[in-house]
Amino acid sequence: SSERKEYAVFRELMRMVPGLEARLIDSSEEEVIHIADMIQKGANGARADDTKGMKSAVIDWITPKGQTLNPHIPRNVKSGRGFNHERTGALLCPAGLDWGSLETKTKLVSGQIQVAGDQWPVLLYANYTYDPEDPWNGLLRSGLLVSAFKHIFTSPSSVEQEPRATRSGNARIHGMRFVTKASISYVATQQVRFALTSAQVFSRTDLVTDSERFYNSILDLLDDPEEKVEVDQLLTWWNRQVAILSLPV
Repeated sequence: SSERKEYAVFRELMRMVPGLEARLIDSSEEEVIHIADMIQKGANGARADDTKGMKSAVIDWITPKGQTLNPHIPRNVKSGRGFNHERTGALLCPAGLDWGSLETKTKLVSGQIQVAGDQWPVLLYANYTYDPEDPWNGLLRSGLLVSAFKHIFTSPSSVEQEPRATRSGNARIHGMRFVTKASISYVATQQVRFALTSAQVFSRTDLVTDSERFYNSILDLLDDPEEKVEVDQLLTWWNRQVAILSLPV
């Protein structure tokens, strides 16, 4: 249930911020509201920083080495992205639809095909290839997601490097020792997918990007007890990709 999820987030927050629980217990209602506002302000600021960095970085990652995108996509302009561009359109195309079909492409560009948040794009899959016979094959293992995760949770310079323990990245500084289900969902939704769209402002309730449903649909799968074996394998894979999180201090 949503209440159980919220409580789990609350417990994790208490773990990550020593002394916060005692402070909340001793605070008045007004002070608790103020603390909550400050936490939300911090989260919003961090997401805005991530989004700003991702907007330009993602263009580098989707440009084939030694080549240029045609037409060119400016690093800080979003209007030419989404289904308006061949490269971003191919990555955002829902799994199961054929971007190579002129009819499908035309309907996606015109909005005749509305993409719901629970229609996952091929950008989530390894090699950007969806396997209808085995939907778990490569799911949430794309190079784009790994690059984005490293960019946000270790450092922008770590994207091109092998994991090593020479310095603490952003995640380790804040007590994050391993890849979480929520961090994968965050990177996929609020960063990579949004960076590829032509949407100017991130909004979880935006019906065009349908971001809230997209995020929740990924998290629901990762939290599904019946998918535990696949999810455990996925998290093991992720922690190997970004091993810097779990290396000894």
